[in-house]
Amino acid sequence: MIGHLQSNKVKYIIDKVGLIHSLDRMSLAKEIQKRASENDVIAEVLIQVNVAEEESKFGLKVKDVAPFIESILEFENIKIKGLMTIAPYSENPEDIRFVFKELKSLFEEIKERNYKNVDMKYLSMGMTNDYEIALEEGANMIRVGTGIFGKRVY
Repeated sequence: MIGHLQSNKVKYIIDKVGLIHSLDRMSLAKEIQKRASENDVIAEVLIQVNVAEEESKFGLKVKDVAPFIESILEFENIKIKGLMTIAPYSENPEDIRFVFKELKSLFEEIKERNYKNVDMKYLSMGMTNDYEIALEEGANMIRVGTGIFGKRVY
């Protein structure tokens, strides 16, 4: 499940998706835990991080990620599988390399902590316009829908 997830939609998707890409707040974590427990499933999630702290994007600030993870470690039906970010759009992808470097650093830091219920497997960053730099900086999951399907038509 890619994209911002509203808490009231969790009940519809909890037993239908393999990975929720956008855990970004405690209220959503609580709802995922509740619905996963009711459905006897383990919800695998990526923590969404707003590295550039853009007002227009969702996600935790870098400094809030470790405390957030620590606050949900006892949620037995949530398994954290990695981190995700969406970098700011830029005509020059080099201008946003810092976003990918910072998330990779955070990814490694969390991995070293060996938290229970945390398996830092996925580093999801990079989209059609910047995926090459994201891969250079350690991404192992990218989103290139526009590159494959073309621009969205509304």
